Amino acid sequence: MITRLWSSLLRINAIVIKELRQLSRDRITFGMIVMIPLIQLLLFGYAINTNVRNVPTAIVDQSHSAAGRMLVESIKATQVIDVIASYVTPQQGQQAIMNGKVKAVLVLPPDFQRRIAKQQVLGQWLVDGSDALISSTIMQLQKMPLTEVIPQRKVQPNNFEVTLYFNPERRSAINIIPGLLGVILTMTMILFTSVAIVREREQGNLELLITTPIQPLELMLAKIIPYIFIGVIQSIIILGLGYVIFDVPINGSLVQIFLGTLVFILASLTLGLVISTKATTQLQAMQMTIFILLPSILLSGFMFPYEGMPVIAQWIAEVLPTTHFIRIIRGIVLRGADLVDLWRDTLWLIIFTIIGLIVASIRFKKTLD
Repeated sequence: MITRLWSSLLRINAIVIKELRQLSRDRITFGMIVMIPLIQLLLFGYAINTNVRNVPTAIVDQSHSAAGRMLVESIKATQVIDVIASYVTPQQGQQAIMNGKVKAVLVLPPDFQRRIAKQQVLGQWLVDGSDALISSTIMQLQKMPLTEVIPQRKVQPNNFEVTLYFNPERRSAINIIPGLLGVILTMTMILFTSVAIVREREQGNLELLITTPIQPLELMLAKIIPYIFIGVIQSIIILGLGYVIFDVPINGSLVQIFLGTLVFILASLTLGLVISTKATTQLQAMQMTIFILLPSILLSGFMFPYEGMPVIAQWIAEVLPTTHFIRIIRGIVLRGADLVDLWRDTLWLIIFTIIGLIVASIRFKKTLD
């Protein structure tokens, strides 16, 4: 009995040693074991912040008074807003919100001094309501005490009026569903193509590709074209059901939505191809996809406001295609903007796609190695 038990333990020990050695040779898997919990810890502990700060804001000061300037400075001191522009008329501020240049506009009317004397509402906030966290933060400024800035001002229930654009009811679905499209496309498009080359290698089809005259760039393009149609179908399903079931408005052009989504699909597919040229097994490809997916969800502005993140986290977010697509799709669907208004994000996705195709083509070698 003891002999059998000892033999069993020796066999188990042999397999354990084999697995540990195999794991030590698999550097990508070993790196994922360390990096995934480390990245999650850093993202949730450092980068993720639900306390919104430095909201991009414009000022329309039609009062041209010292009291108005003091009021603006006192609001800036809260660090809730970051004044990046000033306009002459409220209409210019509305257009800046439409184009995505600012998230909020503070309008101080010409009769600002009279409103102070009569204890009336002092001004108006124009707010991009498509992000519920940002709109809630700005609405909290309604009740900020102003007696130190304006001594003759009595405590009022609301010091400002607030006008919410694009989502006056503050429904979370309106903000979530367009962003969800970016997350789902990121997950599926990268995953599909990240196993493309690896699957050819594991199934032995790479030997057939070696004997053909196809060039690396041609192979990369051929690999991503079928998945473009899958991405388009997924987009139609998500936005269509969002419109029918959750009453998410589609204020922009369907052509603009299609073009913006197409550019993002191409960027995600090329990123998957780059991963597929690095991974040696489908498991490694999936692990590397998760490595990209986590920051894409947490740093893109889908779950947490981009404005509340530290500068370093914002730099990382700017590299990710999902960040730019979420701005594009929310801008078109909710604000009715077009790709010309969102040209910076569109241009980045195009550049990312071109660079990704070049890198994947260079890394791919039509050899058995």
